[in-house]
Amino acid sequence: MTGTEKGMKVMHIITRFDKGGSAENTFLTLSGLDASRYDLSLVSGGTNPFDPAAPEAAAVAANRAALRDRGIEVTELPSLKRELSPIADLAAFFSLLRLIRHERPAIVHTHTSKAGILGRWAAWLARVPLIVHTPHGHVFWGYFGPWRTRLFVALERWTARVATALVMLTERERAEHLRFRIAPEDKFTVIHSGVDLRRFQADPARREAVRTSMGIPSEATVIATVGRLTAVKGQATLIRAVAKCLQQGQRLHLLILGEGELRRDLEALATDLGLAASVRFPGWRPDVASFMDACDLFCLPSLNEGMGKVLVEAMAMGKPIVASDIGGIPDLVRPG
Repeated sequence: MTGTEKGMKVMHIITRFDKGGSAENTFLTLSGLDASRYDLSLVSGGTNPFDPAAPEAAAVAANRAALRDRGIEVTELPSLKRELSPIADLAAFFSLLRLIRHERPAIVHTHTSKAGILGRWAAWLARVPLIVHTPHGHVFWGYFGPWRTRLFVALERWTARVATALVMLTERERAEHLRFRIAPEDKFTVIHSGVDLRRFQADPARREAVRTSMGIPSEATVIATVGRLTAVKGQATLIRAVAKCLQQGQRLHLLILGEGELRRDLEALATDLGLAASVRFPGWRPDVASFMDACDLFCLPSLNEGMGKVLVEAMAMGKPIVASDIGGIPDLVRPG
C-alpha cells in the first residue's frame, strides 16, 4: 500500500533536523501540507551538534512535538550523520531501506546531500514510485577539500539518475547543477524556500532595548549576521573586514548570531584582532528578529549558499544587505 485512509504516504528524509534553513524549510513543508490528502512522516538523524540544554535544542524539540501533534510520524536514526563515516553510513542506508520497505510510501522526498544520497538509493531499491530530492544548495565548493568534493559531485551525478525530480531553491542553484552536469535539464524545477515572516516585522522599540542589553552605544553602526558558526558561513571573513573598518576610524559593532563548532575560534580571532569590545556572540537566539531590529546593516558572508532565507527575513525588516556573490544569493540581492 502506498496510500492509507489518511491519504497518500509521503516520507521526508533529512540528515540534521535543527533550526537551520534546510530543516526549517522541511518543517514548514510538513506543517503546510494538507493532512487530509497526505499521510506524512519525517526521518532524521537522531543526534544534534549542540548542547541538549541549549535554547536551539528546545526549539528543535518543539518543532518535533508540533509535527507529532499534527499526526506526523517522526523517526530518528542515530546512524544518519552529517559527517562521512562508512560504517555509520552503511547502517543508516540499511535502516532507511528497512523503514521504507515497511512503510511503503508513494513519495520519498530527501533533503540535503547525505540524506539525499542514502535516501534516494534506499527508495529506489524499495521501488518507491516517486523520488524527489531538494539539496538546499550544494557541496560543489566551500565545504570539503578537492578529493571529497570530486567524490560528492560523482555521487550526485550517479544518484540523480534514480530521482524523479530535483527541486532547486533558486535559478542560480539550478544553473550550477547543470554546469556540473548533475542531471538533464528536464529533471529540475525551482521552488523558492518558504519563509514564515510573521515574526519579522520591524519594531523600533526593540532597537534600543537590544543595544542596551549588549552594551552598544545608540550612535554606533551595528552590523548583524545570522548562521551556524561553521567555515562555509564565512564569519571569519566578516570579522577581519570589521577590523579593517575600525582601523579606518569607523564606529562599528558586530553581532554574530548562531552556534557551531567554530565559536571558540571566532571568539579568539576577534580577541586577537583587538575586537573584543566590538564583536558580540549572543549565540543561537529564538528572538533573532529583535537583533535584526538593533542592526543598521545585515551581512551574509557565506562561501556557499543555496538561497539564504535569512536574507528574506532581513529584507522583511527593511535592512540594507551586504552579501557574497555566490550560490542563490544573487537571485535575492541585486547590486544597488
